Amino acid sequence: MAQAVLTIDLGAICANWRALAAMNAGETAAVVKANAYGLGASRVAKALAEEGARTFFVAQAEEGVELRKALGAGPTICVFGGHMDGDAPLLREADLVPMINSIDQMLRHVEALPGHRFGIQLDSGMNRLGMEPAEWAALRDIALGQKPVLVMSHLACADEPNHGMNEFQLQTFRQMTDGIDAPRSLAATGGTILGRDYHFDMTRPGIGLYGGLPFVDARPVVSLSIPVIQVRDVNPGESVGYGNSWVARVPGKIATISAGYADGIIRAMGPKAHVWAGETRCKIVGRISMDLIGVDVSAVKAMPDAVELMGPHQSIDTLADAAGTIGYEILTSLGSRYARSYIHT
Repeated sequence: MAQAVLTIDLGAICANWRALAAMNAGETAAVVKANAYGLGASRVAKALAEEGARTFFVAQAEEGVELRKALGAGPTICVFGGHMDGDAPLLREADLVPMINSIDQMLRHVEALPGHRFGIQLDSGMNRLGMEPAEWAALRDIALGQKPVLVMSHLACADEPNHGMNEFQLQTFRQMTDGIDAPRSLAATGGTILGRDYHFDMTRPGIGLYGGLPFVDARPVVSLSIPVIQVRDVNPGESVGYGNSWVARVPGKIATISAGYADGIIRAMGPKAHVWAGETRCKIVGRISMDLIGVDVSAVKAMPDAVELMGPHQSIDTLADAAGTIGYEILTSLGSRYARSYIHT
């Protein structure tokens, strides 16, 4: 079988949620947008709901509709994108809670769905989503009179604990919300780790659930095993892959493995990335192509049937470093051709 196997440890995701929840005296939600960062929102959210998570966040109403089908009635599903034009039927039928980002969204919501639950997102300095201080000041009393279930903002630099932006946003958020009755939320994974001052009534971890930085104590969640299709000898002067970008200097062995950029393995990581054949670290050679990757296995004594790209030997962030990106992109790029296996350790 030439199909690579992606193994997702739901037990590790739940353990990471418990560890992050233990840092927070209030509620700990779970961010499962982008199909739970590429790992399967239905399976992930069900496992987290069984573990005790009661609030989930998605980016778009359409994601929320699919999540509601998986979770059924009960858990709260919040939509970061708020109430967009045309969302009313989705929000109503799936009982979704939009995080209102502007006066226009607020008007749309109260006109289309009077009495329907909502939250509010404030811009505390990131300039991405949410009401800016002046807009909030104009709407605050009216909005609070409608009883929002949550007032939230988002930190721009929480993965850098000493960055001055963290304290600036904390103080801005406090200035915008101190004294209100509604529950408040500022921290995702990084903010949770920053400490109690950032926790308020709810934290919303995302990447930390899935084994990524900045949660350095996270249990690994994902492993990716790629079959070896062929092993060949190469002689000095022979090249491997497109463009003759790698040329053998000494005699060696090259394995061709069955995955590529069509599977979300970022092409740019090729020059710096490695796989593991058993306990032997092996360099990727030549260009990563659509379905195939060349690997130098000259040092491997007993060639396995498959090699590890992610797993016990190599985290998502190690792979991200090779690609010049972040663990989020590694996970959310994972393709549809993998045979997905869910375990619960």
